[in-house]
Amino acid sequence: MSQLPELVQVLLKPEAYPEAPQQVEMVQTQMSFVFLTDSYVYKVKKPVNLGYLDYTTLEKRQFYCQREVELNRRLCPDVYIGVVPITREKDNIYIDGQDKVLEYAVKMRRLPEGAMMNVLLASNQVSLEMVTSVAQKLVEFHQKAETNAYISAFGDLDTITQNTEENFTQTEKYIGNTLSPEQYQHIKDYTNSFVEKNAHLFCKRIADGRIRDCHGDLHAAHICFTNDICIYDCIEFNDRFRYCDVASEVAFLAMDLDHYGWADLSHSFVNAYVDESKDNELLQLLSFYKCYRAYVRGKVEGFKLDDPHISQEEKTRTLAIARSYFELAESNI
Repeated sequence: MSQLPELVQVLLKPEAYPEAPQQVEMVQTQMSFVFLTDSYVYKVKKPVNLGYLDYTTLEKRQFYCQREVELNRRLCPDVYIGVVPITREKDNIYIDGQDKVLEYAVKMRRLPEGAMMNVLLASNQVSLEMVTSVAQKLVEFHQKAETNAYISAFGDLDTITQNTEENFTQTEKYIGNTLSPEQYQHIKDYTNSFVEKNAHLFCKRIADGRIRDCHGDLHAAHICFTNDICIYDCIEFNDRFRYCDVASEVAFLAMDLDHYGWADLSHSFVNAYVDESKDNELLQLLSFYKCYRAYVRGKVEGFKLDDPHISQEEKTRTLAIARSYFELAESNI
């Protein structure tokens, strides 16, 4: 693991924060450094260009911080506080200071880790009633979510093919590591065949208004069972990944529940969504989108193997997770 950037090292110190926390923890994603204090979370975007996102300038990072706050307030209005500057004052660096801006961070209220869906799943504490509540919240969100001719165009065959082909192109370098050549070809052949044979269905979804400005990254780790269910950390960096068929969004969480070994909850979640939304046609697309979403998760986990700031121990765990998602993708064929 390479040495952490100076800014990151400074932000690991409590004195950099206005609330003077007792301690600071840091976790990483492929695109962000996330700092957790006693009561708040500060999310700093890495200056990277990953092809599907571009955070390479300070102006872009500020813009996408603002977008992250705006979009996530749709489902978590009280959690996303705003965007704060990180400044240098003489020889010191501070969050929300007044002098030269070095960086920006999204500031959030810290959610209780023990109430996260992925944590609760691991301890057998997610009930049928809880996944039903998530489904109901999601139906309400999707019904209110923006749609128009521009957004609907992201459900056409060209965009769907662009998304799937991008997956296959971006995972070619990992063949033989995160997935086998046979898995890669099997999933690719199935995907192309399904799209070709079901062109009419994808077109009908557009006509029926099923393409919406969705969350885009709906998996268990992004759901918190607070007083009101909080579904956070939506995709802000690429509209193409957020403008999608609601069936794709439902399939994402259903797939993730499968991945955690809770096929019964996955089934109940889908049924609750269909019952509430009356979108029975969604079921015809479920396996396709579960395969697609599992492949995306495997791809994203695989990307972490190239991150110089991630330890070898974590990369070993990441490799196993990536392989499990590709196996799950193939199981939906």
